[in-house]
Amino acid sequence: MAGQLPGITLTFHSLISAYKVLQDRLVQSVRSLASKMSTATPGSFILLQFQMSQVTQMGESISNLISQVNTVISHAISNQKTQ
Repeated sequence: MAGQLPGITLTFHSLISAYKVLQDRLVQSVRSLASKMSTATPGSFILLQFQMSQVTQMGESISNLISQVNTVISHAISNQKTQ
């Protein structure tokens, strides 16, 4: 499953890879903040919260994409059974 625009290639693998990178960065940020709790600022907590929301939104988008693909496949199978 690959969509193509000039100079841009998007595959499911590249999407999942980018999501994993975001998750890894978030884990690093959480660990970093947890290791220096005494010097943490409110701004650093807000930034971490923002990163968490980005990862959550991307995960939900991937989940929705998978659901839509499954629906298309189910409809295609149903249509073939009725013919």
